[in-house]
Amino acid sequence: MSHMSTPEQRAAFVERLGAALTSAGLARLPSRIFAAVMVDEDGRMTAAEIGEALGVSPAAVSGAVRYLDGVGMVRRERERGSRRDVFVVDDEAWHDTLLQADNIYRPMIAALAQGIEELGEGDPARHRLIMSRSFMEFLLEELRGINDRWTVRRRELHLDE
Repeated sequence: MSHMSTPEQRAAFVERLGAALTSAGLARLPSRIFAAVMVDEDGRMTAAEIGEALGVSPAAVSGAVRYLDGVGMVRRERERGSRRDVFVVDDEAWHDTLLQADNIYRPMIAALAQGIEELGEGDPARHRLIMSRSFMEFLLEELRGINDRWTVRRRELHLDE
């Protein structure tokens, strides 16, 4: 069995996953930072460690991890007995981030609902707003079902152990 253990292998992974996340719409540095913390042995890195691993400045790391923390992809913890922050990626990082969709879509649904009320019955844009709101509500319902099915699948795959 091959273990991802060399710094070169880890760096290559960071660039591959970082590029994939960037192509999906996430900014380049947050993408690379998320990948670096994800592939770190214990999923925990300080800003200095991130900066060293990626060859970026502490200021750049600070802004990018603030963004990642805000969207729930990493969380910030204090290192015991120190004033340094440690950035952590949990095993369930994807699950937790993607299921925050309620926080993302609820304000959009509310704005669409208000727009629907304000536009007249004959306004052609009103139909687009209704379609958008309905799709987002459908998406939220489906995500709840996905979460339930993931719980079952995790057990089937013995990933809870």
